[in-house]
Amino acid sequence: MAARSKARRRAFQILFEADQRGTSVQEVLADQVRHARSDERQPPVNEFTMQLVEGYASHVARIDELIATYAVDWDLDRMPAADRNIVRLGAYELIWEDGTPDAVAIDEAVQLAKEFSTDESPTFVNGLLGRFKDLKPRLRRDADV
Repeated sequence: MAARSKARRRAFQILFEADQRGTSVQEVLADQVRHARSDERQPPVNEFTMQLVEGYASHVARIDELIATYAVDWDLDRMPAADRNIVRLGAYELIWEDGTPDAVAIDEAVQLAKEFSTDESPTFVNGLLGRFKDLKPRLRRDADV
């Protein structure tokens, strides 16, 4: 598995853990960094993982607003937790992470859905992130206002 894919997987796991614990992603990220420094058996937290988690954290309210607006027939709190956090991470990377091509951000999110969620999840994730991709110029402009 490529290094950036591993970093995305770890970022997803941090978002998921924070969601399950009802705490901030920054707190879980700090716990992971501390744990990696104090236990040599734990891998260090990759720079790209930190970039994704911190980037998501800086846009969390807008990302949840977008998901709630465009996820047809799904309330954010009723969405499967894995899907919710995969889409959160994918939305951040797609809309705000200029170093990642749109197709890569979507494909990586779909791969996470295949690995961590239901059989229907990859289609859901692909459709919702595809919608964000189509609206990306407007979404970024609205976020900057």
